[in-house]
Amino acid sequence: MERSDARRACHVRRLVFPGKPHPLGASLDEQGANFAVFSERADAVFLCLFDDTGDEERIPMVRGRGHVWHVYASGIEVNQQYGFRVDGPYDPRRGLRFNVNKLLVDPYSRAIAGDVDWTTPVFGYDRTSPDKDLSFDARDNAAGVPRSIVIDTSFDWGLDHLLRTPWKDSVIYELHVKGFTKLHPDIPEELRGTYVGLAHPAAIDHLKRLGITAVELLPVQDIVDEPHLIERGLTNYWGYNSLNYFAPTARYATRKDPNGVVREFKTMVKALHRAGIEVILDVVYNHTSEGNQMGPTLSFRGIDNTTYYRLTAGQERYYVDYTGTGNSLNVRHPQVLKLIMDSLRYWVTEMHVDGFRFDLASTLARELHDVDRLAAFFDIIHQDPILSQVKLIAEPWDVGEGGYQVGNFPTLWAEWNGKYRDTVRRFWRGDPDQIDDLAYRLTGSSDLFDDDGRWPLSSINFVTAHDGFSLTDLVSDNEKHNEAHGEGNRRYQRELLLEPRHRGANE
Repeated sequence: MERSDARRACHVRRLVFPGKPHPLGASLDEQGANFAVFSERADAVFLCLFDDTGDEERIPMVRGRGHVWHVYASGIEVNQQYGFRVDGPYDPRRGLRFNVNKLLVDPYSRAIAGDVDWTTPVFGYDRTSPDKDLSFDARDNAAGVPRSIVIDTSFDWGLDHLLRTPWKDSVIYELHVKGFTKLHPDIPEELRGTYVGLAHPAAIDHLKRLGITAVELLPVQDIVDEPHLIERGLTNYWGYNSLNYFAPTARYATRKDPNGVVREFKTMVKALHRAGIEVILDVVYNHTSEGNQMGPTLSFRGIDNTTYYRLTAGQERYYVDYTGTGNSLNVRHPQVLKLIMDSLRYWVTEMHVDGFRFDLASTLARELHDVDRLAAFFDIIHQDPILSQVKLIAEPWDVGEGGYQVGNFPTLWAEWNGKYRDTVRRFWRGDPDQIDDLAYRLTGSSDLFDDDGRWPLSSINFVTAHDGFSLTDLVSDNEKHNEAHGEGNRRYQRELLLEPRHRGANE
């Protein structure tokens, strides 16, 4: 199979050492940085360093214990751009999609710069070939993919700490960082649509007047806009299309330098905590932005496809899809479990968030096919001294068979109570014979939670959320009116509520 071995000139004189396999990602010290990445089936892995002109320095990494490749490079400083190239067999029928010509985002990158340029060869296969994803694309994609960034993690938190508001006192307000702050007339115009805007006194005063004790932020982990949206001048507004699980997205920051983005997020959390408001993140650990077999090679797919994704048994060219997005993370693999746990701990210990709402949480419980409430993911969470102490909220369903699991999550977990939502809506609409069921819902849904010793506080009671109608539309219309998304009113708001991608995209 033809492969490009072009190498850019190296203009930096640096010392290179084997380094160490822990921790994963980039770890900066006074002399340089250690880099480590997991790949079980790779034949070779290269650390790729980029200077401000785009020149690339390619350094072979050492294969160490536990399938972790690592290297230490001197002279690395804050804001260093880097990525990985991974070489190995390209055999999609066996689920192997290594392509050394594709620069890959570090799964453990704490900051990311740039967006995907879909006009460049970001796919591992030749899209013009009749063999489709079975073909091989030897063109280099470095000019069209985001770069991982080495950051300085220091921040003056002062006396900031997790608030640990009791469940019985919690009033959670789901919001979109950009949408909420963009529409608030008292937030300065230059701060609207940003983390700093949410930290502004006008935003905090508004939340306090409503009696809010926690904000639940729609996805803020790094986001990719799908190519069919870009072609129409649109972006993915909701953000359920993650590329990375550590880096806060730069699209909600006033600062454009990657380190500044991280600090701005921390500043927002610190300001909300000072006002007594917890920060809960809506997290998407069920799938990634790389899609199915026809998707791009941006990170996980090129690093080790068979490790990170659930593949169809006997037909490993194809992906198991419990999410409706093209792929599902392979939570059965120890490295994927480690990735998720490391990410969660990072957001708690380094970013000071108070809890998580897990999108399509049933997907995380699928050990084989059926949802298993004793899946390894939940066992590990419960044993973790950090994560077992924060708020854990499940969206207790996915799109796969047997995915509706309201009332079946383990102790320590709260759940979005879809039955409460449905019953209250029916009662409000005037449907007959709703009193008995409404009584169950208003008193904590003991029929769902009491049989396994869980408390009524396990129920997150809500009437509407980002899925479907807004509250105003819910009580005003018999049918959805979502023509603005350009899909002929066929979808709900969450599925495709979009904004123009141009100078006024924040408006």
